[in-house]
Amino acid sequence: MSTFKLGMRFRAVAAAFALAAFSLPAAAQQVITLHGAVQFADDHVYNKSLLKFEELVKKYYGKPINFVLHRNSELGLEKDYVAYMNQGISVDYAIASPAHMSTFSKAAPFIDAPFLFRDLAHWNKVLDQDLLKPIAEEIAQKADVMLIGYAGGGTRNIFSNKAAKNLAEMKGLKVRVQGAPIWSKTFSAIGMSPTVIAYNEIYNAIQNGVINAGENEAAGVEAMKFYEVGPSLIMTQHAITIRPICFSGKTFKKLPPDLQAAIIKAGKEAGAYGRQIESSEDTAKLESLEKAGKLKRVAFADRAQMQKIVDPVMAAYAKEIGADAIHAKILAVK
Repeated sequence: MSTFKLGMRFRAVAAAFALAAFSLPAAAQQVITLHGAVQFADDHVYNKSLLKFEELVKKYYGKPINFVLHRNSELGLEKDYVAYMNQGISVDYAIASPAHMSTFSKAAPFIDAPFLFRDLAHWNKVLDQDLLKPIAEEIAQKADVMLIGYAGGGTRNIFSNKAAKNLAEMKGLKVRVQGAPIWSKTFSAIGMSPTVIAYNEIYNAIQNGVINAGENEAAGVEAMKFYEVGPSLIMTQHAITIRPICFSGKTFKKLPPDLQAAIIKAGKEAGAYGRQIESSEDTAKLESLEKAGKLKRVAFADRAQMQKIVDPVMAAYAKEIGADAIHAKILAVK
C-alpha cells in the first residue's frame, strides 16, 4: 500500500475517533470535581472526617472523581459554607454547626443545643435512632442543604481566664456563645453574661478583656489555642457536639444517581468515623494539655443544679420552634 493511502487511512481513523469523542455527553468527557471546606488544619478531627468521606465516595462510586478540600478557613467560616451550599456555589460539602443554619430553619440549632444530652451514651442512642431526622428534613427543604452524616462527639466545657467551681462563682462571667438564641437563653438563665462573637475572634476578645470565657470541646480548645488566654477549663459538660457533614442540595441534584448513592452512604459512615475519633480522643487531649501545663481542669460542683435551671428554658424553646415532640422523644431515650 502506498504511503499516500496509508496517510489517508490514518487520518480517516483519527477523524472517526475525534467525531466519537465529540459526540459523547459532556459528563462523560469531564471528571466531576467536588469542593469541600473546613475551618481547621489536617490534624483536626473535622478535617479527618471529610477526608474519610472523600475516600469512601471514591470507593463506592468506583469512577474517576476529584475532591478539593479547602482547609484552615480558606473559604471563610462555617456560616459562610452554609450560605455557599445554599446558593450552590464555591462549597459542595462541609462540616458546619447547626447554629449557622438558623437563618433557614428555626429548629436547626436544636440539633446541637446545650443541655440536651445527659451523657455520651444518651447522645449516641439519639443519633442511632435517627431522632433528629425531622429537623434534617426541614433544613434540606428550607436551606437546600443536606445533612448526610453526623460527626462530633466532643464534650463542651468553658475555658476562662477566671476559675469557677460553682454557679455562684460563675455568676456574671462574660462568655462567648454561638449565635443561635438558645445558647444565650440558657447561659443567661444560669447567671452568666453571654455574648455572640465570631469564632475566629474569641482569642483576641479574651486577650483584650472584651469577654472572660468561651466554650468548646477539647479539639477546638487545642486547635485554636484557647488555653493560652483561658487556661481554666471549667468542667460544666454542658453540651456534646454534633457537627453534620453537609452537602449542597443544588450540587447533589446535578450529579448522576450512582454518585448520589455513594455520597449518601459515605456521608453516614464518615460521620460515624468522626464521632468515634472525637469522642475517644476528647479526654486524652485534655489530659495531655493539662500535663503540659497549658490548662487546668476545674471540677464544677453544680452540674445537676445547672441542668435543673435550664430544663424549663429548653422545653419552652423546643415548643417555640416546633421541636417539642422531638425534645420529648430525646428525653425519653434511656
